Amino acid sequence: MNIAAKTVLSLAGIAGAAAFLLAPGRASEEQKKTFRGARFAHRGLYDADQTVPENSLPAFRLAVEAGYGIELDVQLSEDGQVVVFHDDTLNRMCLPDEETPVRVDSRTYDELSALRLAASDERIPLFTEVLALVGARVPLLVELKTGPRRRELCEKTTALLRAYRGSFCVESFDPRIVLWYRQNAPEILRGQLAEPPRYYVKDEKMPAAEGFVLGNTLLNAAARPQFIAYRIGDVPLPVRTAEAMGALRFRWTSRETGDAPDADALIFEHYRPKD
Repeated sequence: MNIAAKTVLSLAGIAGAAAFLLAPGRASEEQKKTFRGARFAHRGLYDADQTVPENSLPAFRLAVEAGYGIELDVQLSEDGQVVVFHDDTLNRMCLPDEETPVRVDSRTYDELSALRLAASDERIPLFTEVLALVGARVPLLVELKTGPRRRELCEKTTALLRAYRGSFCVESFDPRIVLWYRQNAPEILRGQLAEPPRYYVKDEKMPAAEGFVLGNTLLNAAARPQFIAYRIGDVPLPVRTAEAMGALRFRWTSRETGDAPDADALIFEHYRPKD
């Protein structure tokens, strides 16, 4: 075998390995149709000044009334209730005067429900309350937050979603959660949340190597996400490759019209998309 032939075979092998590592999971045309073109209000249709707080029942009600899908975040209380709240800690939204970080999962739901969101009259809702309010009228994009009890969160969230009659899909920054859905709930459309590696290093204080892997979605071979929800801006080649192979393009978080022209589905806040 001559050098040229060996080179071709080597390149073919590399391309095949890359395709295996980056390939997304397959989604049905019906699933794609449901979410292609969707516009999801980030944490509900909330106000930038938190007059209507994020992840609150009024924010979700406004999104439903405007006909937008809803992106929201779920995690567990200390006593195992699935609550809708974004941060790992309560400080920013509920306890701004508390200097020590207070984790959401360190409080029971009774304790959480006694708190108020952004000094408003609104409290942290249960996921069941949000599902009842939405009532299958708009699609849901459910982000599962990671943590030491992620399996319990997956199991309880999935049980609630399977009893719900509306359209929904799930996503997470944690590939292990996306993998759980591949293995345990393959009928549910699943997505990998990601952003450029520098944000993992800067914001999450991750080692550079870990940020590189997550930011380039290099664990697709395990989780096989059917969509990739990527931060608006520069999208790295591995992500674009997975999308060229069939992954739906979700983009976050849009703050003005036209800033994610390639998106199949858009997560937005603080304006109202017209398309």
